[in-house]
Parts: sequence; structure tokens; C-alpha cells
Amino acid sequence: MKFFLAVLLIALLSFAAGLYLPWWMIAVVAFAVIAFVPLRPLSAFFAAFLAIFLLWGGLSLYISTANEHVLAHRVSLLILKLDNPVALMVVTALIGGLVAGFAGLTASFIRPRVETVSRLNG
Repeated sequence: MKFFLAVLLIALLSFAAGLYLPWWMIAVVAFAVIAFVPLRPLSAFFAAFLAIFLLWGGLSLYISTANEHVLAHRVSLLILKLDNPVALMVVTALIGGLVAGFAGLTASFIRPRVETVSRLNG
């Protein structure tokens, strides 16, 4: 249950942050959510990865469909050296998922140490 809560919170908060803030705020959001919703390291990575992979994949598909994939064709030729907008969407979602996944993983590794230090100090 906590896994799905983390996925939903990361996706929603990242979407809201993406409206006003830079793209890398997905890492900050994933870190914050996993810090407040404690998950084991592997679950934390996959929750953050899945949330942003689905969010960015869906957003890139929505944006690309709106202009009939014209821009995606051109950008995929520039970046991937092949005319494949779907591959560009997958690469986009993969990069975002990895950034968020590693941020969530970092939060899950830091959380036990913070709890241990706070127990020792107080």
C-alpha cells in the first residue's frame, strides 16, 4: 500500500512542480516523498522510477500527439540518429525515471541513519 501511495504522490507532486519549477525538481520530490513514506531501498527506487517513467512517458506522448509527432521526428533524428519518435519518448521517460529512482534510493539509504542519530541524541 505504501508503494502505491509513494508512486501516486511522486507523480502528482512532480507534475505540479513541473508546471512552475525546473525539470530536476522530480529528484527533490522523489527524495522528499520517500523520506516521508519510508520504503526499502529497492522498493523506493522502483516507486520513484515507475512514477516518473509513467508521468514523463505519458506527458511526452500527449505533447507529441498534439502536433502529430512532427517535432518528435525531428528531435529523434538529431539525438538518436534515427527517425523513431517512440524511441525518443522511451528514452525521455527512462532518463526521468532514473533521476527520480536514484533520488528515492538515496532517501531510503539516508533515512535509517537520520533515525539512528535522532535516537542517539534525544
